[in-house]
Amino acid sequence: MRFSPNYYFRLLLILLAAGGLSACQSAYYGAMEKVGYAKRDILVDRVEAAAETQEEVKEEFQSAYQAFNALLQLQSTELEERYETLNDAYEDSAAKAEELSDRVDAIESVADALFDEWQQELGQYSSKTLRDSSARKLRTTKSRYQQYLKSLKRSEAKVKPVLAVFKDQVLFLKHNLNAEKISALKGEVGRFDSDVKGLVREMDRSIAQAKDFIQGLE
Repeated sequence: MRFSPNYYFRLLLILLAAGGLSACQSAYYGAMEKVGYAKRDILVDRVEAAAETQEEVKEEFQSAYQAFNALLQLQSTELEERYETLNDAYEDSAAKAEELSDRVDAIESVADALFDEWQQELGQYSSKTLRDSSARKLRTTKSRYQQYLKSLKRSEAKVKPVLAVFKDQVLFLKHNLNAEKISALKGEVGRFDSDVKGLVREMDRSIAQAKDFIQGLE
């Protein structure tokens, strides 16, 4: 029976208590290779997981915008209930934003380990032809990875300012749940809509880059 990478990762978390993060990561990658998961496989898994999280980020922020817009259209008697819905949407969005940052860190960790190992292995070739071929492949893969990582980090950076605007709205509404005060936020609808659409576009670009990068690895 072949377990998923996450299964083995959970088993190895205890290593954090025994040593540093670097040692834990090295032990994890070594253990994964023993059960058939090379660093390249782990990198593909993590890029795919990041793309899935990006899709979820898009959904959460689009839902948040819809909840915000809906709240501004309600009568005072319905505001409390809809505020709770909006606050939940904010918390879900914030959680997904944090998850995306964790995904980015995980990708960088395994990519660095993969490229370091690959570079070291170049010195083990006796055939210059094969060594040069592998070196060219390494350069190409690193270049494509850097392009993908740049796109991924742009999408991550896009989340933070939108989340900050969202938080401001939630904080304001928390103590101003009346029609007069809420009307002051109606001018924010267009801005929030524009911000969310920009975020979605950046996520879509990064997800497309992820697919291209994975195809080059397989």
